[in-house]
Amino acid sequence: MNNTPTQMWYEKLPNEKSWIRLWSDYTICGRCRGIRRFEGTCQVCGDPPFDFTPKLIHDQNGKEYPVPAVFMGAEGRYEDYVYLEMMQREWNRPIMSDDSFSGTPLGFRPSLRASIVLLFWSYFETRIERLLRAALAEIPNRLLDDMLRRYSMIGVRLNDFYRIAFDSTYKKDLEDLGHAEVWPHLAKVQEQRNQFAHGQPQAIDDNLVKSVVEKLKVEHEAWIAVFNKRATRIV
Repeated sequence: MNNTPTQMWYEKLPNEKSWIRLWSDYTICGRCRGIRRFEGTCQVCGDPPFDFTPKLIHDQNGKEYPVPAVFMGAEGRYEDYVYLEMMQREWNRPIMSDDSFSGTPLGFRPSLRASIVLLFWSYFETRIERLLRAALAEIPNRLLDDMLRRYSMIGVRLNDFYRIAFDSTYKKDLEDLGHAEVWPHLAKVQEQRNQFAHGQPQAIDDNLVKSVVEKLKVEHEAWIAVFNKRATRIV
């Protein structure tokens, strides 16, 4: 029997192994507005590979300077990086003696790293809103804002609102795109996070925390696949 620990995705990252590198290989396609990798053609619209050749500029004296090619990031906002950094910091920090939730009965204590699950779920909800807003960008803002207020709960957005907008569900999109294993994970995180929020703090245990960290990259790539299915269009 092989007892060798499975290598975590972040252990394979180069250099500083920062979790924000989940966004590092991606940019926004200038043709279809999808999220594409820097290398190769856009998998959504076939836009050709980028030209990484430095551009030459001249100052007023005629001196020549090479300027590296620059591309926009694929993240939706700066907070995308903050969420990832906060989760990484919580995962890596040493557990201190006063982290034991000593005021809570033993059978009701959450994982000492439970905040990772709460951070992940908040991060996931922001990305679902980004997906919906990007996919429905042609709807007037006042109408879209009103619809999102009416369907504000994440479970309703992933099912009822998603069905109205796309005649599908987030679960079905994941399955159709080859990421079926992500939905049971998300459903479990949502269920145990809700239990935590309604009087059962022990629901966020060490196993759930580990699962969230282990599957962070897989879930991230699955979300990108769904985004590219629903939110792209040729410009």
